[in-house]
Amino acid sequence: MGNFWIMMSHAFLSKIKSKSFIITTVIIALGIIVLANIETAIKTFSGDERQDQVAVIDETGVYYPLLQQELMMINETITLEDSSAELQQLELEVEEGTYEGVLLLTEGDNGFPQAVYRSTSLTAGTIPASLQTALQHIQTTLAAEDLNLTQEQLAILNAPVSFVNEAIVEGAKSEEELNQARGIVYVLLFFIYFSVIMYASMIATEVATEKSSRVMEILISSVSPVKQMFAKIIGIGFVGLTQMVVLLLVGYFALRNSQDLLMGGFLEFFGFGDLSVAIIFYAVIFFLLGYFLYATLAALLGSVVSRIEDVQQMIFPLVFLVMIGFFIAMFGLGAPDSSFITITSYIPFFTPMVMFLRAGMLNLSPIEPILGIVILLASIIILAVFGARVYRGGVLMYGKSNSFKDIKKAIDLTKKE
Repeated sequence: MGNFWIMMSHAFLSKIKSKSFIITTVIIALGIIVLANIETAIKTFSGDERQDQVAVIDETGVYYPLLQQELMMINETITLEDSSAELQQLELEVEEGTYEGVLLLTEGDNGFPQAVYRSTSLTAGTIPASLQTALQHIQTTLAAEDLNLTQEQLAILNAPVSFVNEAIVEGAKSEEELNQARGIVYVLLFFIYFSVIMYASMIATEVATEKSSRVMEILISSVSPVKQMFAKIIGIGFVGLTQMVVLLLVGYFALRNSQDLLMGGFLEFFGFGDLSVAIIFYAVIFFLLGYFLYATLAALLGSVVSRIEDVQQMIFPLVFLVMIGFFIAMFGLGAPDSSFITITSYIPFFTPMVMFLRAGMLNLSPIEPILGIVILLASIIILAVFGARVYRGGVLMYGKSNSFKDIKKAIDLTKKE
């Protein structure tokens, strides 16, 4: 048993101290800090006093003051300038950067405003949308005057219909709670997806590296292959947990320091303003179970590979399974209670992400996530028993290995021992 702990601690410490782990963790942590301070960054680079200047040619002589008045209530960052210059001259000034664009106002055949906005690019941000909204308000007001409608009648016509979406099932989440949960689950799903792929690939590469350098021949003389396999899985699993804890702490303190700025913005949009302990609990549980499921499969596949360059080809089915589970979960963000999502949440290779999606967004009975956890544990045990048989024979195989027939060869070698 002492050899097992030595192997496990070696797998953990070697990865924790590696430059790739440190650099990856630092980059992700910096990304979290940047996202947490995104509002400050936007204001820093764009400037609070920045104004988008638009030249206006009003051929009617009527619409410019109305447009200016409406725009002040819609977007204060846009400044209009009434111009009598030729359109071609103003277009040159737009290209030179004097104006963001030029707006040509005319009167249509129906007696309402007609506009053409010209700029250097069709991706001009919010400017065209703001101008169109302001002109829409002007047209509505003019139409109301033609129909002799009062302001009260016009307000009634423009008022949104009262529509409330309620669930008749007791305890069901409200629409606001569902939107918050969707944002949190979306972010955590990405974390689970990339972490599982990264650490599973790390295990397969580690095994192949030891085989290609012939270190494996020395190791199996003192430590059984099965102990090596589980030592690597658990050791690198602790690496993943360490990184997860570090990033969660960085995220917590970064969001806490920027809470006042982000509340009502980025933080509230993704639902982190009211973060549920249950969601974090399910994220950790399904991350760990998903990791052990795919890590066991990765160790199995890595053991039959002798060259590092063959690793990616061999573990492609594993990556493909993770991708399918991720895309199913992404689809489920819009329909978490659909039959398809419910069924796939009990398929072991998809359970870590799809069941987490359902547990995070729906008020499930505790039996359902517990059943998902039991299915995962049973799958991990079955895969571990099978993987151990393949691993014992696979580590003794050398030469070009990029076919799944090598798994049968590995099992045959194990039987001959």
